Amino acid sequence: MAVASAAQPSPDRVGKDRDGTVLPPLATGILIGLCAAKLLLHVFTSLRRYGYFRDELYYLDMARHLDWGYVDAAPLVAVYAKIALWMGGSLWALRIIPALAGTALVALTMLIARELGGGRYAQFLAGLCVLLSPAVLVLDNFLSMNAFEPLYWMGCMWVVARILRTGDSRLWLWFGVLAGLGLENKHSTLSLGFSVVVALLLTQHRREFARPWIWIAGGIALALFLPNIIWQIRHHWPTIEDLENVRRSGKNVVLGPLAFVKEQVLALQPILFPVWLAGLVWFLRDRRWRVLGLTFVVYFILMEVAHSKDYYVFPIYPMLFAGGAVVIEMWLSSRANWTRAAVAAVIVLGSLPLMPLMTSMLPPERLLAYQNAIGIRPTKQEVHHESLLPQVFADQFGWPKLVSEVAAIYNSLPAEERAETGIWAGNYGEAGAVNLWGPKYGLPRAYSRHQNHWYWGPPPVVYKNLIVIEWDLNDVRDNCTSYQAFEHYEKFGMGEENTPIYLCRGVKFDIQKIWWHSHHWN
Repeated sequence: MAVASAAQPSPDRVGKDRDGTVLPPLATGILIGLCAAKLLLHVFTSLRRYGYFRDELYYLDMARHLDWGYVDAAPLVAVYAKIALWMGGSLWALRIIPALAGTALVALTMLIARELGGGRYAQFLAGLCVLLSPAVLVLDNFLSMNAFEPLYWMGCMWVVARILRTGDSRLWLWFGVLAGLGLENKHSTLSLGFSVVVALLLTQHRREFARPWIWIAGGIALALFLPNIIWQIRHHWPTIEDLENVRRSGKNVVLGPLAFVKEQVLALQPILFPVWLAGLVWFLRDRRWRVLGLTFVVYFILMEVAHSKDYYVFPIYPMLFAGGAVVIEMWLSSRANWTRAAVAAVIVLGSLPLMPLMTSMLPPERLLAYQNAIGIRPTKQEVHHESLLPQVFADQFGWPKLVSEVAAIYNSLPAEERAETGIWAGNYGEAGAVNLWGPKYGLPRAYSRHQNHWYWGPPPVVYKNLIVIEWDLNDVRDNCTSYQAFEHYEKFGMGEENTPIYLCRGVKFDIQKIWWHSHHWN
């Protein structure tokens, strides 16, 4: 049964496909309404509470050192951060960017539903699911490449759906553009591209490889990705080394197959499980859309076999929401109108209790109380997570306080001693915090050998003294002629920063000579 037949013909339909069926009209008013709701939700939550996320501080440092690649990131995230710096670098400037990306994802998901033949209700339901999905909400709370990843991916899948509907292979050129930009946003787009290729080969659409357009699209994607490849080659593939270090260190929590599936259901929200599952089953059963379903299956298997974090799968779900929304619209097409309203009401009412867990609408004490009251606590993503709060919130606490404590130590020194004192941070969050707030205290730039900060060192002078953050006491004893410890504690932070800050006097090594001997990539 063709999807487009689910909706009744209308004189204002446009865009005929290969068998003469035309697209439903775009539900413009609904699209504007849902997009406005999405944007306002983030304006009144992530833009108003808590503070800078650890990674955001790192991205701001990247923006100060624009390049075609970084140890643990593709280059576009630095461009987003640079835009935020142009807007003043405030928390608002950082957070409005992912909020707008999430808003665009709601609109794009509705366009995919329309491409699948969905009418006004299907478009509404698809947009509503993306708007309320906890997995999407949490990733749009702060600036990162993860907020943009589903946008590029769903752009690619929208193009694939158009090709499947119209048979116009020239549209692969747009796939190439979006995939290339997606690769410059996050390298995981390689896995999406691989999954699409395998899905095509497993269906009658393998004939696309006998035409030139898909190959030209691959060339476009490669050309857009080439600057980052050249950067990787020139720097001896640091991203691969970083990923291997993460694997060896056991940093990430590894889930078994059943636990991995369970986390997908919970993270996407159980009330939405029937929607995306219906979309997946329909895609796999319908010859026209089977490529979409197989793309998801191949990608899901790749992520599970690679023991990836559960959120690595999140960017591919919006197309399943779109498919499920079309299926539900078909199921309800011959039923009373109230059944459509009832389905939407169940989704809204089932999603609202989880919203405080995925946005910053509650202060930390009330968030912890709320978690305990409903008995839900987000799963740890990393083994070292020690905070009372979920990591995505815990990493937003303590940074200004840390910098003020470092400044108090630094500014307590005589002027001649300050000139010989540098700041050495244990990780990119600490370094980024000092580099953001330090200037107002008169602090020098912080240096670190963690991740891409290693490439931005060593310091231009050999410091006699160092203020060291997150150093082990044994390291301090071994490398300092004398030292003084200053207690540091942040109740809601991640925990690993709750170690003394040391003033290391009489440093026993030449920082410039030892800098290039080792780096900390994990």
